[in-house]
Amino acid sequence: MAASDPVATRQPGSASTSQRPVEAKTAAAPIFPQLQNNAAAESMASGAATTSRAGTAADDNDDDEPAVARPFLRTSSPDSAAHIPEDDDYGAGGGPSAKAIHRMHKFTVYETASRFYIVGCDITEKRFHILKIDRTAGDASELTITDDKTVYTQKDMNQLINTIDDGNKGTGGLKLRCTTWGLLGFIKFTGPWYLLLITKKSTVAMIGGHYVYQIDATNLIPMTPPGFKMDQRDTEESRFLGILNNLDLTRSFYYSYSYDITRTLQHNIARERNALVNGQQPCDIDNDLNPMFVWNSHLLGPAAKVLGAPYDWFRPIIHGYIDQAALSIYGKTAHITVIARRSRYFAGARFLKRGANDLGYVANDVETEQIVSEALTTSFHAPGPKFFANPSYTSYVQHRGSIPLHWTQDNTGVTPKPPIEINLVDPFYTAAALHFDNLFERYGAPIYVLNLVKSRERAPREGKLLEEYTRAIDYLNQFLPDNKKIIHRAWDMSRAAKDRNQDVIGTLESIAEDVVTTTGFFHNGDGHISPIRVQNGVARTNCIDCLDRTNAAQFVIGKRALGHQLHALGILENTVIKYDTDAVNLFTHMYHDHGDTIAMQYGGSQLVNTMETYRQINQWTSHSRDMIESFKRYYNNSFLDGQRQEAYNLFLGNYIFAQGQPMLWDLATDYYLHHENPRTWIDKRKRDYIRWYTPAFLNERVLVPYPPLTSRLPALHKPVPVHDDYWLEYYRPNIVSSFARMFSFKMNSTIKYIPLRFTMNGRYDLSPFQVRGEHTEAEDYNSKKPKKEVTILTPHDLARLNTEDAPEAGSLENEKNGALSTSNPSRGISLQRWLQPSAQERRVQGIMKDTAYSTDGEHGYANGFSKAKPSALEKSRAAQWTFTKVVHESLNPTVSAAEAEDYARYISHPHTLPLVVSAESPAVGEMEPEYQEYLHGSWQSEGLAATALPKPGHEDEMALYVEMLQVGDNPLTVTEEDALKKRYKAYRKWLRGKSLFKQQPVD
Repeated sequence: MAASDPVATRQPGSASTSQRPVEAKTAAAPIFPQLQNNAAAESMASGAATTSRAGTAADDNDDDEPAVARPFLRTSSPDSAAHIPEDDDYGAGGGPSAKAIHRMHKFTVYETASRFYIVGCDITEKRFHILKIDRTAGDASELTITDDKTVYTQKDMNQLINTIDDGNKGTGGLKLRCTTWGLLGFIKFTGPWYLLLITKKSTVAMIGGHYVYQIDATNLIPMTPPGFKMDQRDTEESRFLGILNNLDLTRSFYYSYSYDITRTLQHNIARERNALVNGQQPCDIDNDLNPMFVWNSHLLGPAAKVLGAPYDWFRPIIHGYIDQAALSIYGKTAHITVIARRSRYFAGARFLKRGANDLGYVANDVETEQIVSEALTTSFHAPGPKFFANPSYTSYVQHRGSIPLHWTQDNTGVTPKPPIEINLVDPFYTAAALHFDNLFERYGAPIYVLNLVKSRERAPREGKLLEEYTRAIDYLNQFLPDNKKIIHRAWDMSRAAKDRNQDVIGTLESIAEDVVTTTGFFHNGDGHISPIRVQNGVARTNCIDCLDRTNAAQFVIGKRALGHQLHALGILENTVIKYDTDAVNLFTHMYHDHGDTIAMQYGGSQLVNTMETYRQINQWTSHSRDMIESFKRYYNNSFLDGQRQEAYNLFLGNYIFAQGQPMLWDLATDYYLHHENPRTWIDKRKRDYIRWYTPAFLNERVLVPYPPLTSRLPALHKPVPVHDDYWLEYYRPNIVSSFARMFSFKMNSTIKYIPLRFTMNGRYDLSPFQVRGEHTEAEDYNSKKPKKEVTILTPHDLARLNTEDAPEAGSLENEKNGALSTSNPSRGISLQRWLQPSAQERRVQGIMKDTAYSTDGEHGYANGFSKAKPSALEKSRAAQWTFTKVVHESLNPTVSAAEAEDYARYISHPHTLPLVVSAESPAVGEMEPEYQEYLHGSWQSEGLAATALPKPGHEDEMALYVEMLQVGDNPLTVTEEDALKKRYKAYRKWLRGKSLFKQQPVD
């Protein structure tokens, strides 16, 4: 995939510059354990639309297809196309399919004084078409577009372009206007028509050999004659253009040339399989688009009126989120693709679009699909060939959407949580009935409703919706068959997250398992050798905003479904994937970006509460990020949502300018733009309140088995290009390529996050399903380093080693300087070397030792104190020991020569005591005097006590010593009386910044 420059070049004479570039995230992306990307860690903190695609960008020169389209090559040489082979029987035999001929992939826009000429070529760049648009119509209500159905070769197209250029020499000739990757449609405000183009794209996913692209830059070209100047007094047109520019088309808009991204994988496979079994022609993806997710449907309208096949030229786009990553399992690769499709019906900003409209469409309606496939084969076809029967593809679909009731929130005040008002209480719940009937149509039954709104509040807000929503589902369920009823699961997730005794993730895991086993998931196959699974029903998750809590729940459900999908592909032994594994961490990154993108589109900020919040990890980082995003969301909802809503209404065609009607910015409300006209209610047929659903939608979804290869169906014996043109798009014949340039080898992967330096010792488990602790890799890495060990030797071994080392001058010198030799660790370190400090350590101050004291031979303790008395400043500095130094000195103790001598005398004491403990006491004559005193001493009955009289001035110290010897009933318990004791007072003073021992201020 080529790198995408976020700044698009403005074309000469265009009405406006290209859309704004992709903006980076202001808050750092969450960091998960052991996902420290060695090469692209910085890229993981980029914007939601490009975060999970780190490592996929490359220079334009390092890709088969650059981000910016190259113009059509014009030449006057008659042999310009001699090297291009001619296919007489194009589309038959082994040639490309018919839809590959007509669907254009790259366009070059030329202009003359009277017309625009758009030259389009297919992916092979061998077949060319031309489209003519009249630019002299001015502000006419209809466009004049002519589609020349002739298929040209490059040579023929050159001759045609040169002929047009010669015919317009008198008016300036033919000029190159721009190049583009796709046409999005036409739009009109108060004046001329405009053509919207895709000028830059980047690859974000590959599904079955079909690429999915993200729009990185667009251009708006006015269909006006040369020299046309807009009237400066025509402020309405300029204002409409400004409103349209508020919708950034370079963020989260996607399209594909050969794969229907408006439909789920299960629908696309079932459609093609049914066509095969019924002996029909291969399906054209553009004839079965889901209009709910075609965001440029309004722009495609003018072209659809005058062109017989508008999708040969214009591409439908979706709005939402698409990302793909690779899971590496010991060399085997599985691709995880997340596709979120946002509905264009009742779309808008957070507080301005709540609940449902009269047609049953809800706000923030998003369909999320995760496709998990094994990358052993690329296409949807199994060997044979068995068309659309590859068992390596699985998918699972979820849904989120606002509560399907008529409710609003007024955000005109300054409160971040406006009160919730139920505007209309419908006893028959018509809006909810229409909404659930649409869900039955799209996904089948049952519908599993996971309702995460709050149930207990001081002032009832969300609780009102919970009660009304529950009554709506109870009313609708009484008319459904028993096995098709709506499953309603209400759980106050926000309250559970604040309760330390509740396990939020554990509860979500149990709910997720119930959801996945209830709805099932899609698994392709032929139905004979490989089994077929079909998803029936869907999990519909919602909270009050369908953002934070909803995304966390959808992640857990998706994680559970991921385990089932990998198990079905034969990658996992069971269906459970643990947290803190590379696979789950990568999946968490994808769903965080997915949630951040949807939150930006609906709420104006990224997620406020992430999985880190609910898992209670990285609390400080998570809390600070949550506070920042809360403020951003409040600011956007209060000041910027109105502008975004106007842009949505204009782009989606909810508002169309008409003479005599108020302007978009003059509307007090856009209620009538998203709801039915009340005047049509009388003429509209009333819906049945009892049979509110369509019975056909409740039928079980099935995928017919693949017919036997011995069947005489003609479609089974046709070549692959007739059914699918993935070969042309993925493998790109006649183009010099390499594995390093292919998107499949450059996409984000778990293999990129493995710290290579920790794998050198061979102890690192490369499995993406291995749980990574917080210090697993560091411990693994440090385990190969030899640890410093201390060998405790007996007096006999000590004497032997001293005898062996004595003749060696080097050893004596090392002992003199305190050097510790580690060249032969098997011999160990002698006790004297371990006890004696080195020459450097002798100059380091010991704990509670004044700088006036020394441990060398000249000024050691054996020779007494130094003659030079320390100054007051030196005493003060010596007493200023921090707690860090205390810990350091305790872990690295030093002793004086006298102490070392005492210890050496102690371990060489001639007394020997039995090592075996016996219950019988030895005879009195056999015991040493010290042992007799220990065995029969009075300390057993009288306890330890200070019997010596204290010296004058040291009574407090003696009292403290006696108190220390007395052991209480609960020695580890600190009582109120202990607060008055000296050692606790010293600790409190140290906490206030004073020295730990001398109680002097610390620098």
